[in-house]
Amino acid sequence: MALLEICCYSMECALTAQKNGADRIELCSAPKEGGLTPSLGVLRTVRQHIDIPVNPIIRPRGGDFCYTDGEFAAMLDDIAMVRDLGFSGLVTGLLDVDGNVDMSRMEKIMRTAGTLNVTFHRAFDMCANPLNALKSLSDLGVARVLTSGQKSDAAQGLTKIMELIAQPGAPIIMAGAGVRAANLSLFLDAGVQEVHSSAGVWLASPMRYRNTGLSMSSDAQADEYSRYAVDGAAVAEMKAIIAHHRAS
Repeated sequence: MALLEICCYSMECALTAQKNGADRIELCSAPKEGGLTPSLGVLRTVRQHIDIPVNPIIRPRGGDFCYTDGEFAAMLDDIAMVRDLGFSGLVTGLLDVDGNVDMSRMEKIMRTAGTLNVTFHRAFDMCANPLNALKSLSDLGVARVLTSGQKSDAAQGLTKIMELIAQPGAPIIMAGAGVRAANLSLFLDAGVQEVHSSAGVWLASPMRYRNTGLSMSSDAQADEYSRYAVDGAAVAEMKAIIAHHRAS
């Protein structure tokens, strides 16, 4: 049966995902940045309350995946922290200035990760040559690659995803970006074995008092009074579709 990974941005999101059938969680902060390294407090709380596998993301900032020496040093420290907290895996990704997998730094990441399984995230979708990148990641011993097939969403990139899956000795290819109940069967019918979804919803803040003329964000149009959450019903629906597909 295909595995369902849910992207979560808090302990509450992780609890919702687990309760509704998620098989694994990618744990992040900062949804508007596409996912950054969670805080130590969130990591510890999730370790205490979540029983299914959790893979924290190691990403120090938004934007590209070519990091400064200082950013990379922080990533190694965060990986050691995640390892020492007892997580089963982590999610990360680095590219060099030419859009290739940064092999020297990824080798250091793999050594620091030790026995943790490593997922190379959608930095893969920004690489210059996906087949060469996949071979490099296979040589490194990366467990899986999260990808939309180098398109804006995985449905558009399904042809490339299937090409990647067909490569001999490839890591697990997990389809992600725009995966939801409405298109999940497309991936299951194609034989994709792991899917990644945010199953996200923006909830209105419970605050009654609101200073609507002020924003804490650099984006003056940002909504300060909404917050990201996992939609438990969406997770349950996707899990049911996967179970039904296996039964059929």
